[in-house]
Amino acid sequence: MNLDYYENELLESIVDKLTEKHYTITTAESCTGGLLSSVLVNVAGVSDVFKEGYITYSNEAKEKILGVSRQSLDNFTAVSEQVAYEMVCGAARVANADVAVSVTGVAGPGPSEGNPEGLVYIGVFCKGRIKVEGYNFTGGRQKIREQSVLTALSLIWNLLSDL
Repeated sequence: MNLDYYENELLESIVDKLTEKHYTITTAESCTGGLLSSVLVNVAGVSDVFKEGYITYSNEAKEKILGVSRQSLDNFTAVSEQVAYEMVCGAARVANADVAVSVTGVAGPGPSEGNPEGLVYIGVFCKGRIKVEGYNFTGGRQKIREQSVLTALSLIWNLLSDL
């Protein structure tokens, strides 16, 4: 993932704000497969705030690691607002983190579990405040993953800035 100046500035600003507030951050990723964590660890000083991340690609991993309920997975599918919510809450709880972000979606090619390619839900938890948003990205598998990461970073920044 080739980040431009704005995106590098955003990453550095997020890490600076987390460091300033003495907050820790964790990730819970499905369709991004660790790309969000990878981008975060490119920032110098992130080791002071980023302690762990979870790649929960399968439904079983979402249940076992993050505590996502089988009922939510069955009723809403893994690509849903409900599951993104449970993922972000579970990640914050398991990591004992002040800030958490979850990403679940369909990177493609094609639909999955009745959900269209490009449908992604991103959840952000910040000191008990939670926001989950749904998006419809386009452009193929890698582009959808990259757009998901950049959008997640923007959501993290917006929630951190409100504190």
